[in-house]
Amino acid sequence: MNWRNTRGYDDIIELPHHVSAVHPQMPLADRAAQFSPFAALTGHEEAIRETARQTEEFVELEEDRKEEINEKLQWIRENQAKRPEIEVTCFQPDTRKSGGSYVTVCGRVKRIDEIEQQILLTDGTRIAIERIFAIQGDKHIIR
Repeated sequence: MNWRNTRGYDDIIELPHHVSAVHPQMPLADRAAQFSPFAALTGHEEAIRETARQTEEFVELEEDRKEEINEKLQWIRENQAKRPEIEVTCFQPDTRKSGGSYVTVCGRVKRIDEIEQQILLTDGTRIAIERIFAIQGDKHIIR
């Protein structure tokens, strides 16, 4: 503080600091928080992370791979009453940006929904047949 310009406060400069009898004193941690920086750009960091997040493009399958998957789907159709356990790698579109990711889902087949073109698993998972990349299962069952 510049002491040369305090002449206007000469009448109060030596008075004791006022303490309210009505309001409790604010804790030091809360007082310090008043002066801490705030996030002026709320959501900016999240937007940067979202932009940097990588996605993959859907891979169009070759005809021989499509045929292999169709054969496995036919076996599953014929044996769905046995609730075979399968492992399916499929493309899952991203809900926020173009592209998506390939995920692997494991479970027991409940049925194949021919109308919706989906495999339904016993845990409620639905797998779009058009997005299947690979199907695995017991090597003695699904070849």
